[in-house]
Amino acid sequence: MNVNVEPVSPVMERLSAYIFEALRAEPPAEVVEKGKHHLLDTVAAMVSGARLKPGRIAISYVDSLGGAPQCTVIGSKTLNNPVNAALANGMHGHADETDDSHLGARFHPGCGVVPGALAAAELKGRSGADLLKAVILGYDVGVRFNYSMGPRKVYSGGHSTHSVGTLFGASAAAAALMQETQLQVQHQLSYTVQQASGVQCWIRDDQHIEKAFDFGGMTARNALSAATMVAHGCTGVDDALSGYLNFFSAFADDPQPDALIDGLGSRWEILEASIKKWCVGSPCQAVLDAVTILMETEGLSADDVEAITLEMPDDRAHLVDNRPMPNVNVQQLVSLALVDRGLTFEAAHDYDRMNDPAVQEIRRRIDLVYSPELTEARPARQAIMSVRTKSGRELRHHTIAVKGTPANRMTRDEVVAKARDLMEPHVGQETSDRLIDSLLNIETLKDLSSLRPLLQA
Repeated sequence: MNVNVEPVSPVMERLSAYIFEALRAEPPAEVVEKGKHHLLDTVAAMVSGARLKPGRIAISYVDSLGGAPQCTVIGSKTLNNPVNAALANGMHGHADETDDSHLGARFHPGCGVVPGALAAAELKGRSGADLLKAVILGYDVGVRFNYSMGPRKVYSGGHSTHSVGTLFGASAAAAALMQETQLQVQHQLSYTVQQASGVQCWIRDDQHIEKAFDFGGMTARNALSAATMVAHGCTGVDDALSGYLNFFSAFADDPQPDALIDGLGSRWEILEASIKKWCVGSPCQAVLDAVTILMETEGLSADDVEAITLEMPDDRAHLVDNRPMPNVNVQQLVSLALVDRGLTFEAAHDYDRMNDPAVQEIRRRIDLVYSPELTEARPARQAIMSVRTKSGRELRHHTIAVKGTPANRMTRDEVVAKARDLMEPHVGQETSDRLIDSLLNIETLKDLSSLRPLLQA
């Protein structure tokens, strides 16, 4: 066998052509609107995340490296090269449990795709419309890469879908914005394959710094490394997805390469992505919906609680079971919501409140049940909260369609309210409003230079 002359597969031919032509396509209006929601939501996460510990360290780190002043580092007055800017902004995007997710493909697309697209668009002087199309493309490609590997099998085997899907999504977005030929797109995908990585030890990170790197910083950085190297003239393998010793033979036991092109141009994965109502770990969303509804409809308060039972899917309950970080500790979050009669961003991230006697008293009354039935339930991420009150009432709420998921989407106004809540404390009302308006009208921007002073505020 002459391994150097194997033909490009139909899958690679179709995928690379789709990426190459993406900026000339016109997605449906519903897709464009949802794309704006995710762009705004992710930028808000980055603006907020730049002020958190992972974001501050990321800014300091890339500043220490230096680099050509080409691209915006959000939350910093400095510019850096696209690789370093993508790294910092990616860490900002997942500096907290604020960013979006895609349940089916089991990853957080925005924290890698948006920073990767932004760096590439700035580097090439692209328009706001091009940026938005590249972001939409990134969700399509990233999701399909995880599907092609079988996300549950990959995840159960110890690999991190959170790093793989985001990497390929960011790479596709950057390729559409930067590469001048379809062959260059194929070579960029090969360089991306070589950088595919990710192990689930991030679950043991109690500072959210390595996790921010694994989910957003590493993936955006690697995508821009691949894009800038190929744009500079580096060549590579024409098809790293098939043939002798390919991506799937290394990473997947039961690969489904046709999933990479299934529904391209007709099934838009950004419509299946979720925007969090609550800036906490994804498995906690349904429980917080439940406690809020019981407070609103039944008048439930901390003083009423005799005992609480939380039933959560058994494949993810462990991710939030009495974790040391407050915003991914479901018992802490439920207790806080009851004690405070609501849940603010500040309270959810307050380590000191974990020692609050009133909160601890409620936590002692909570029993978390790992439910295999809820793991199989559809739509996914359901949770059941049952409460026995001191007066003898039995209260129960079953959250079926979590707010922000495809079955119960947030409206434009709700996304704007969340973004404003995240950004205003850091950049003020005027800058926040201007940034929101610019992102919701992104297609009117001929270039992205007007965003830079707002992002660096």
